Amino acid sequence: MSMRIAAARGCPKLIAGLLLSTSALAALPSMASAQDMTVEDRLAALEERLGQLEEENRELREQVDAAEQTAIVSAPPVVAPAPALAPVETVRGTEDRDLIGVNSTYAFAMLDHTENITTRPLVQLEAQRDGLLDSRVTLSGQVTAIANYQRSDTDDKFGYLMRHPTSVNQLGDNVSEAVLHSVSLAFTANVAPRVTAYGELLYDPQQSFGGGTITSLTRNQIQLRRGWIMYGDLNETPVYALIGKMDVPFGLNDTVSPFTNSTNWHAFAALAYGAQVGFVSDGFHVRAMAVQGGAQFRSANVPVQGSSTPSRLNNFAVDARYTLDLGGYGNNLMVGASYLHGTAYCQGYPVFHFNPCQDNNPGIAAYARLEYGDLELLGEYAETTQVWEGTQVPNPMNPLSVFEAFAPSALTIGARYGFGPRGANSQRPIQFSAEFSRFLAGPEGAPWRRQNQIVAGLSWQPLANVNLFGEFIHVDGFVPLNFLSGGNFPDGSTWSDPDVDTDVVLVGAQVAF
Repeated sequence: MSMRIAAARGCPKLIAGLLLSTSALAALPSMASAQDMTVEDRLAALEERLGQLEEENRELREQVDAAEQTAIVSAPPVVAPAPALAPVETVRGTEDRDLIGVNSTYAFAMLDHTENITTRPLVQLEAQRDGLLDSRVTLSGQVTAIANYQRSDTDDKFGYLMRHPTSVNQLGDNVSEAVLHSVSLAFTANVAPRVTAYGELLYDPQQSFGGGTITSLTRNQIQLRRGWIMYGDLNETPVYALIGKMDVPFGLNDTVSPFTNSTNWHAFAALAYGAQVGFVSDGFHVRAMAVQGGAQFRSANVPVQGSSTPSRLNNFAVDARYTLDLGGYGNNLMVGASYLHGTAYCQGYPVFHFNPCQDNNPGIAAYARLEYGDLELLGEYAETTQVWEGTQVPNPMNPLSVFEAFAPSALTIGARYGFGPRGANSQRPIQFSAEFSRFLAGPEGAPWRRQNQIVAGLSWQPLANVNLFGEFIHVDGFVPLNFLSGGNFPDGSTWSDPDVDTDVVLVGAQVAF
């Protein structure tokens, strides 16, 4: 369009020149035919002719100018290009981010079974705040493989709790294995501002509640271990809330050992459906959770009309902790306390997992952790506020009925010391640990009185997502929770035995991506 207008503007001079030349040429014959005219007459005729040509040239210029104005007016208007639109601000976790990503440091923290047991939602929020989750969906995974040798002084009784202690899987006075202990796969999706969806799949044949051996299909299942939808952003608000399947905020339940969970974890760590709200600010972390009633997945049970049917939200837990900054790099002291309205210890005789209760049995817990330099100290205590009915044999004809009902408790004390330069997770790569934990389930003299566990551990973490470890474990006592006080043998006896000793030598690796 602009080229046509420029061409029209250049035409008048060209056309005028052509017309002037043509007129001049046309005048030459008449001028040539007047050879007989005098010089004065010729000059006069030439001047007259030039005047005519000038008049014709003026008229032609006016016509060309008029045509040029007509062309400009009739030409379509030139529209200036529209200014570039300002980029639309995209929400966090949508168009401006990669679809799928991984972060191995975050994966190890979320899927590790030894630490952050009840605080995984907070770990997730802190990872978001620190920029570790820069994709719309973050995939995480972990694999733990172990090899061990176990010896017991009593045939078919092994008190080590990192695999269910049953004679189905452990025969004689020694066992050995090289197995896949667990595999996890999880996703963390930032679906909208301040909204996060999380799901975690777990394969754990050694600690599955399925029947049979560790090669039975009933144990080789994949379950959704945890999952929730959470609202929260620590950059904007200290309050967060989530609904789903999660660890109940009761107790610490962590361990300083590289692999073996404490007895507190085995006795009181609860996993359940529910809704949780938390507050974290200035060293305080306070949480409350409404827990689904009935017998939940782990260590939480409140009857619903005398049944274990989870048809009512009638259980709850509260936890409060405070972390005091002691100055220096990572030096702090954390103390906390918890209450759970319904623990797992409410069934009557005979005791069996997930059986209904007549009434709930609350639990209380207190814990502390000191991190100072390269040393970490941990302590925790938990107990039920009422006796556990199932710890008393109701049949007066049974000799075991002489033992009164007892309120279960668990105690853990541990220490860990690190060596070497700090890694990406702020921990020393080489760590020595020692931990003692005890579970009491009966009065003095009862076969189900206690089970003690001592763990000495060594771990090497060359990367934040790789842990190579070795442990020596000594277990004093054999107290399976199922049929703890008997009821599974015709003669009314119990398989619990406080005098069984179990020793374990174990090596393994835990990796995450």
